[in-house]
Amino acid sequence: MHVRRADERYPGGDPDAGITTRHAFSFGPHYDPDNLRFGAVIACNEEHLAPGAGFDEHPHSHTEIVTWVVEGELTHRDSTGEETVIRPGDVQRLSAASGVRHVERNAGPAPLVFLQMWLAPLEPGGEPFYEVVRGIADSTPYALPEAAAMLHVRRLTAGERTAVPDAAYVYVHVVRGEVTLDGERLGPGDAARITGVEGMAAVASSEAELLLWEMRAT
Repeated sequence: MHVRRADERYPGGDPDAGITTRHAFSFGPHYDPDNLRFGAVIACNEEHLAPGAGFDEHPHSHTEIVTWVVEGELTHRDSTGEETVIRPGDVQRLSAASGVRHVERNAGPAPLVFLQMWLAPLEPGGEPFYEVVRGIADSTPYALPEAAAMLHVRRLTAGERTAVPDAAYVYVHVVRGEVTLDGERLGPGDAARITGVEGMAAVASSEAELLLWEMRAT
């Protein structure tokens, strides 16, 4: 298990425009050949957008983009014709496939915080695809077969224990609260990259929310 702390993330965004970003993986000018990906995960960006701030229309391709809102509301519009508002508890997925363009903004009155995770598909190309799962439950993992991955959402009370999926790769991100994982205490924004997982569990020391990517070897 390799732990990367929130303060180790690469800074990014445009603070003057109300955008603050923290990158968990090599990204843009922060090139790190030893931190390009883990399993299928190639980016895990924590975005902070002030009211009215956002990302103007920009392209993506050959990437599975999954978004989790921590607080506030995210307004999304893309070239497939979709226009939606994403709130905490919703899972948004944009399969960029052969190419898509989208806009992401904070059109609300409150600050917006969201986590955006990019995964590499098993096969490039195809038609772009968009969907939203509203109010995903802890007991219902979100399957992403295009990347041989599955997203688990875990919401824990203090003292509660939850199993980490047994898998070739597991990426654990702490959204809020604190947990102990294999003797390591993890707080908000911390992440653990685990290979060959068997019988591991996370124990919450406070109310906590975790995102876990279960990935098979490809």
